[in-house]
Amino acid sequence: MSIKWKRLGEHALFLSPSIILTVALGIYPLLWMLRYMFYDYAGYGDALFVGLDNFRRLMRDALFWESVGNTFVYAGGKLLLTLPLSLLLAVILNGKLRGGTLLRGIYFMPTIISTAVISVVFYTIFNSYNGMVNTVLMKLHLVSQPIDWLGPKHAMLTVILVAVWGAVGNYMLLFLAGLQSIPQDLYESAAMDGANAGRRFWSITLPMLAPAAQLVIMLAIIASLKGYESIMLITEGGPIGKTEVMYLYLYKLLFPVSTGSPVEQQLGYGSAVGFATAVIVGAITGLYFLLSRKMNKLY
Repeated sequence: MSIKWKRLGEHALFLSPSIILTVALGIYPLLWMLRYMFYDYAGYGDALFVGLDNFRRLMRDALFWESVGNTFVYAGGKLLLTLPLSLLLAVILNGKLRGGTLLRGIYFMPTIISTAVISVVFYTIFNSYNGMVNTVLMKLHLVSQPIDWLGPKHAMLTVILVAVWGAVGNYMLLFLAGLQSIPQDLYESAAMDGANAGRRFWSITLPMLAPAAQLVIMLAIIASLKGYESIMLITEGGPIGKTEVMYLYLYKLLFPVSTGSPVEQQLGYGSAVGFATAVIVGAITGLYFLLSRKMNKLY
């Protein structure tokens, strides 16, 4: 056996676990979904071919379109709070701050904590009757009566705040890595020319940070549109569907185990919903990618 074929066999051997897992957990489920989205299938018994009926039902499904709207509200609120806060923390920790390493670990810690643990803790904190938030607000005389944080009026705000708390540390580190790649000579030269801190930030930091920021924003958009775990554990999409997002609605169709789920498992219709959800997320991500490339050409 020649050295070329021997090396090819070694490469195939090293890649085989990843290839097997990709096929078993990625490609096969995708092909399975693409097939059954044209069937009426509950997960057991015979699958009845219905053609495009699942997509016709999807177009008339008010709950799905409400979940799409809720997803945009949730993702938009999360992005508007998370990205500026992450950048601010990264800029602060990039300076010569005492205890900066410890603070980085503290801010990053929510990223590695289980979503279930985070959700249970925040469910307790925002409890309408004896939650910590209402207790503090009432002791400070900022409110006269407890706020129903998990009610129809404030539930979306609550789950957004929980999502922000869990995501800030992750994007902070990504921004921090981008900041540390900027040559310090640029700041020294600008300081010698009389540029103040604000001018150095707008003229050096932001332009030099743009490539890293584009990646961070894209990852944040995808994560925000696909997020549902903490919502499922805190509100289950309620009350009255106010926090029902696309992937949570899809989860309930495929795995109806919670109290807010459909009575019957709907794998056929769920596959159609999954396909439509993937198209929406892919379209938004692709649109952002195209816009970012055009911005690169302009600047």
